[in-house]
Amino acid sequence: MIIDNVRLYQPQGEENPEELYAVEFDGQYIQAIYPSPYQGEEPVIDGESRVLAPGFTDSHMHLLRYGLLVKELDLREARSFQEMKEMIENHYDSLEEGQWIFGKGFNDDLFEDREEPLTAQDLNDIQVNAYIYLIHEDGHECVISERAMELLAEEKEFDRIPEAFKERDTAGNMNGRFKDTAVHFINHRFWGRDKEDAKEALLSAFPHLTVHGITGVHTDDRSFIGSFARLYEAYTDLEKEGKLPIDVQLHHYSFHMDDIVEFVENEEMRTGDGTDQVTVGSIKIFLDGTQRLHTASMRNPYPDNPSKSGPLIYSQEEINDMVLYAARNQMQVAMHAIGDRAVEQAVEALEQEGAATHDLRHRIIHAQTLAPDLIERIAGSGAYIETQPSFLLGEWDKKDKWTPEELLPYADAYKSMKEAGIPITLSSDLPIGSINPMVTIGTAVTRQDLDNRPEEGWMPQEKLSVDESFYGMSIAPAYLEFKEHRKGKIAPGYQADFVLLDRHPLEVKPEELKHIKVVETWQKGKQTYTE
Repeated sequence: MIIDNVRLYQPQGEENPEELYAVEFDGQYIQAIYPSPYQGEEPVIDGESRVLAPGFTDSHMHLLRYGLLVKELDLREARSFQEMKEMIENHYDSLEEGQWIFGKGFNDDLFEDREEPLTAQDLNDIQVNAYIYLIHEDGHECVISERAMELLAEEKEFDRIPEAFKERDTAGNMNGRFKDTAVHFINHRFWGRDKEDAKEALLSAFPHLTVHGITGVHTDDRSFIGSFARLYEAYTDLEKEGKLPIDVQLHHYSFHMDDIVEFVENEEMRTGDGTDQVTVGSIKIFLDGTQRLHTASMRNPYPDNPSKSGPLIYSQEEINDMVLYAARNQMQVAMHAIGDRAVEQAVEALEQEGAATHDLRHRIIHAQTLAPDLIERIAGSGAYIETQPSFLLGEWDKKDKWTPEELLPYADAYKSMKEAGIPITLSSDLPIGSINPMVTIGTAVTRQDLDNRPEEGWMPQEKLSVDESFYGMSIAPAYLEFKEHRKGKIAPGYQADFVLLDRHPLEVKPEELKHIKVVETWQKGKQTYTE
């Protein structure tokens, strides 16, 4: 098969943007690249002078969570508790006795009839005979009903979750409001879907990926199905059925050392093992929380709340042991660390002998607040940093509330990391950030929101180039999969994962990058989307 009459664009590419090419692929792999017009006898598709570029790989998301959102009660439009209550009660008419109600996207900061955050006691006013679980619009905070609290009280493992992630009332009792790691625990224990539910949710999500040119993802889904084995089987079933239009790396979210030991002892697969399309990713560990909730762990107090600096979930000894055990068992580790104190803890763990090997290509996710000493240490550790530029769309004007003034130049410091030799990827953290890679890339280049604010970009010295940004969603993620010799480039021997774009990324104004459209998506030589 030949796609003829295309312009080529790829980071670090040497192709002349003024010339037209023909790309030959046979099955899953690119065979050759010729000048256009193609003179051979193979079947030809006319690329209509579109721009052919590598398919996008999103290296950090929660794909199953995104798919499940379709089936949940959408509360994002509720502007009062009364309005939300009516939405839930109306929804309950379609449920059986004793089921769970899962609501997504509430934001009680916007409720006109409430001044205080919702608690389990407030949910008593909702006239349903069901367990209620409502997740905040940012995905890092939830409130559950008192009936659900009774189930939670039976979970002795919940005692191991740090107190900073459990809200309590004036009497010292948990009030049903939970944050970050506590939310993940509740998801894992009570939200476990069966394999068929998971497959249905994933099938609903795939078209949202392919329309934006995504051909591969690294995803942390275990909390939303309750079992890594069941998760792996759901994805590989879809692969066998010919319904998987992407390559997938599956992370194993681990709450503590016991989870890692259980995985290592019960699973023969290690990082990189699996099928042609579905492979094992990292041991995923949360070291801290989020900035909005003041649970991201900082070296200094939060400017807008000097009484808080954010907790660490584990002691240094605990995280050292977890990372070292995983590494000695050939498992890559991905550590969620947003605050500089948490990043420091992650780096310290990676600096242990035997754990900081470049061979395993460990990851630090987010690293939103750094400092010069941390940048230097990360560069020496061999870690990859997974960034989420689209977070800046809604956060750039809040950074001074969360970050000490002297550290603002080192917040989301993409360029500084690149210049220090730190490999970075660009990702979405779907469903938190934008699913559209061109929005992610455009934000990395401009550091502006969708209204092009601020005028020069926020901390403009940290802007990435177009090539650097595309690299972070094509070649860099391939290294984390240990597939850098077969993915991420338009070249003979590489997977035929590519997109056709309506404009050339180097020929538009930076603020127009986010508006570039994907016209076609191809994954392993098969068309997965066409306009």
